[in-house]
Amino acid sequence: MEYMNHSTRSHLRELEAESIFVLREVAAQFERPALLFSGGKDSIVMTWLALKAFYPARLPFPLVHIDTGHNFPETIHYRDALVEQTGARLIVGSVQDSIDRGRVVEEKGFHASRNMLQTVTLLDTIAQHGLDCCMGGARRDEEKARAKERFFSHRDEFGQWDPRNQRPELWNLFNGRKHMGEHFRVFPLSNWTEMDIWQYILLEGIEMPSLYFTHEREVFCRDGVWLAALPCIPRRDSESVEVHRVRCRTIGDITCTGLTLSEANSLEDIICEIAATRVTERGGRADDKRSESAMEDRKKEGYF
Repeated sequence: MEYMNHSTRSHLRELEAESIFVLREVAAQFERPALLFSGGKDSIVMTWLALKAFYPARLPFPLVHIDTGHNFPETIHYRDALVEQTGARLIVGSVQDSIDRGRVVEEKGFHASRNMLQTVTLLDTIAQHGLDCCMGGARRDEEKARAKERFFSHRDEFGQWDPRNQRPELWNLFNGRKHMGEHFRVFPLSNWTEMDIWQYILLEGIEMPSLYFTHEREVFCRDGVWLAALPCIPRRDSESVEVHRVRCRTIGDITCTGLTLSEANSLEDIICEIAATRVTERGGRADDKRSESAMEDRKKEGYF
């Protein structure tokens, strides 16, 4: 950590203070908030910040995981260990249960994914538990639709987001007023970047899932993206399986999570790799490639 200068540390502490302020505002303004936990680096950092914000008390809200049924095992192991370690309450919404109940129809074909099906499961989970605010780990630098989000993002009674009708947030004043049936999505990490996240993880010594570090895995290449060779992803005859050293930059449903060829096996290596790369963090996410407005369309429907 010797290479992390005073300016970088000061910048990270400012981001930390801002996020903790937002987390405390959520606890003050809402009756039944929750923290959306995917097992990815952003939700892990957000959980860490929440633990600091309310220490020595336990988290005043549950963690909510929308389980697609197509998760990397490492993600589930990390989630369960974190819950046991922190004593947090965990709510799991199951996409498979939504399929079984006829709430959604599973996609078919080579590009099938359960990622888009999460929206219905999330909205059902919010309604079932009466949640009036869900905090997510989205950052404005990730994707152009997410760059439009405020810290406090209002959702109507159908869970939908209107990017043209957002509330001003002047002088860090957040308006959480809502009508019956409406709720908010709040994004405490809005002003962070991917580099900020990893530098903060290094600064705080946060334990991370092994998926983020280089490891050998059977993969195949589709449209220039390396995907895990697993039964839940059907392959064409022309898509051959190879063994490579890879890691995840972002973690989601297995079917749409691209893997990065990498030799980064430490936090310092990851930071150096990110500093040198010219590929965006979500450049390997197949769900973002369905259309130019894929993310914004999903957000309008109630996605994270």
